Amino acid sequence: MSANPASATPETGKPSGSGSRIPKVPFWAQIVAGLVLGVLLGWLARSQDISWLYTTLDKVGHIFVQLLKLAVAPLVFFAILVSITNLRKVNNAARLATRTLLWFMITSLIAVAIGLAIGLITNPGSGTGLTPKDGKLPEGKGSWLDFLTGIIPDNVITPFTELNVLQIVFMAAVAGIAALQLGDRAKPILTLSESILELLQKALWWVIRLAPIGTIGLIGYAIADYGWDLIGKYATFTADVYIGCALVMFGVYPLLLATVAKVSPLQFFKGAWPAIQLAFVSRSSVGTMPVTQKVTERLGVPKEYASFAVPFGATTKMDGCAAIYPALAAIFIAQIFDVQLGIGDYLLIAFVSVIGSAATAGLTGATVMLTLTLSTLGLPLEGVGLLMAIDPILDMMRTATNVAGQALVPVIVSAREKILDHDAYNSASSSPVDEIDTLDVQDAEPKAKVPVTA
Repeated sequence: MSANPASATPETGKPSGSGSRIPKVPFWAQIVAGLVLGVLLGWLARSQDISWLYTTLDKVGHIFVQLLKLAVAPLVFFAILVSITNLRKVNNAARLATRTLLWFMITSLIAVAIGLAIGLITNPGSGTGLTPKDGKLPEGKGSWLDFLTGIIPDNVITPFTELNVLQIVFMAAVAGIAALQLGDRAKPILTLSESILELLQKALWWVIRLAPIGTIGLIGYAIADYGWDLIGKYATFTADVYIGCALVMFGVYPLLLATVAKVSPLQFFKGAWPAIQLAFVSRSSVGTMPVTQKVTERLGVPKEYASFAVPFGATTKMDGCAAIYPALAAIFIAQIFDVQLGIGDYLLIAFVSVIGSAATAGLTGATVMLTLTLSTLGLPLEGVGLLMAIDPILDMMRTATNVAGQALVPVIVSAREKILDHDAYNSASSSPVDEIDTLDVQDAEPKAKVPVTA
């Protein structure tokens, strides 16, 4: 007797049961429904002063974010370790890594330039009614000294307990390089690491499928806590962040795809959309990383290279959080505190955005990056407090832009190096997240490797 009478048939891949079934709701529709329901519940909790609903929305959103963070530390460590060792399977690995980093920097410079231009045109800090008294010092801050000296941990435990992703990346990189040097003697460790990584990614898929519920809590709490009046004070700044991210994601990225990679921009978004929509909701590049890597591979990027570029990008490639946002935020805060910025200051913002982006570390929020930018410019750190209230609303679009860029660069580099599988790229579909998950077994089957040319 079959334990699953509605199991899928090999020929059709569809349930073999004869009874009627409830239609499966696409993942994107679940996300949209979560957004709408979250807004309605948040408005209801605030307008009717329903304390239990306010608390429930807060807890639901908090639990979802905590589940994502629970996987961050081990996921980053094993993803970076495995990604570095996977480079041994790729010809010209050093050149691929160098060009990946170069394109990370180029796109970050373009993004920060757009952020500065929008800020200078719109003056987001003018007419808000906010004053320096409305700001408060952040609980934590970033500085260049902390950034440079904080890379190396004091011990191997603290970075995992305190979720210091930069230190975790450092340890993983050292372990990965050491494994490459050991060669076959490190094979048992690499096999174990790959198995643990697969286990973590599978567990994270379960969390990802809770994203529609998490959306209700996160959006609902934001509306209930901040209200439309507060959001209205930041209307120009919020619009600037969204417009800046949209210009980068739907303007700069398609232009690079069409002119540099010489591939269809529309096809890129069709294939990458599951990762972008999940990033918008989860607000975590690392939490989205398994989906980002999967869609990148389905866009024709060789798996060996994608398994390096995507984890690397998830911890360092932040066009939204580390380029557009700090540029606009610095201008916004300078205007609130009546500080004049000059050409040198704008160049410093660009420098910090490119060099210091690893400080964001793929986690929810960009407070560390913002404090790093403000301290470099000599702007009051109390300005961070002005933006904390609106941060969750901004972080959704910022993270979506981050993840789009993390998928974009491997496609560009692969196309330039002539290792992109154009047939796979042109046939990539915008499958929902749950459908991508079901393809894991098929993708694990032996396939002919995409040739990596010199």
